[in-house]
Amino acid sequence: MGPLAGIRVVELPHALTAWAGKLMADLGAEVILVEPPGGIEQRTWGPFLDDEPGPERSLWWWHHHTSKRSVMLDRSDAGDAERLERLIAGADVVLAAEPLADRRAVWAATNPGLVTVSMVAADNAIDLTILAAGGPVWMCGYDDHTLAPVRGGGNQGFQTAGHWAAIGALVALVHRDVSGEGQHLDVSAHAAASVTTESGSHGYLICGVEPTRQTGRHASAVPSVPTQLRCADGRYVNSGTGARSGAEFRRFLEWLDALGLREEFEGSVFLEMGAERDRITAKDLQDPLVQQMVLSVREAQQFVATRVSAYDFFVSAQQHGLTAGIVYSPEEVLTDPHFVAREWPVKVEHPELGRSFTYPGQPYRLTATPWSITRRAPLLGEDQALLG
Repeated sequence: MGPLAGIRVVELPHALTAWAGKLMADLGAEVILVEPPGGIEQRTWGPFLDDEPGPERSLWWWHHHTSKRSVMLDRSDAGDAERLERLIAGADVVLAAEPLADRRAVWAATNPGLVTVSMVAADNAIDLTILAAGGPVWMCGYDDHTLAPVRGGGNQGFQTAGHWAAIGALVALVHRDVSGEGQHLDVSAHAAASVTTESGSHGYLICGVEPTRQTGRHASAVPSVPTQLRCADGRYVNSGTGARSGAEFRRFLEWLDALGLREEFEGSVFLEMGAERDRITAKDLQDPLVQQMVLSVREAQQFVATRVSAYDFFVSAQQHGLTAGIVYSPEEVLTDPHFVAREWPVKVEHPELGRSFTYPGQPYRLTATPWSITRRAPLLGEDQALLG
């Protein structure tokens, strides 16, 4: 039983609502998709299983609608509209990409604890335009500014808004448990995207400071030192941060020792000097010798990268308490030993196909109320019996 067991969510499905609904469904809520006859548009979004289009073969649909239920209703039909009202009368949350505040006032007469969530964006907004208008596109890209800004993949605009919608709904449910009253939440997809830029958007709007796109690291008004390195096997890592304390310098020395490279690295003497210090402050950095100590850390990372594979760099650095990450392809993420050990990739059965497929799994582990994909995304109208 997930932590949201016993919570019923009526989702009036849309690309904006899909992720929020999935987050709650995989946590145990009964999430009911109210689809129009023929299903919603997102069932036609690719890619498709075996590259064969079909309303039950969209991998986008599969990923965003695990653990949910599906009913079909024509909301323009009086009888179906009445059935929807009955469904909402027994719901805890209504999730939609349309205005609900006025309707909630009507529904609250019979269901005062109802939480309604409206997710809004500009007319006909898509993931790209949400990210562009919200700011992340301008913040993402490469040191080479002859290249255009980059939109992050994976529907980040939709999903960022979905996270805030789910979080807001859960807070409203806690409030309801205390007060007995529901409330209405209005989630702006553009605002949700904007707050992910940290100081980027606000620094520009308030101070006129324009952030600079940088390869593999945060955009910044002042360019920072590159961190992405190409390793001996031609693959890339993000090498992480440097050192400012003696303990951090010692970890770099221990890393070189474990790889048998301390003697070969000419800058080891400067790492050893850094290891003897308590901490390096901004004032200390005015000393050219201290500057060289700090620079030797970056040189050590570059040196190691030329000697080992990207995976060995990634693992050995982390084993010595140093931040580092490998640039993976999506399929490699699913086979990474750490993720496998955490049982993150999960098999989901598709009985209608007689097959199972590997899905991204639990983002967090709850011991008493575990997260779980309880079933694959629903077939169109598969749960019509819920309407009575």
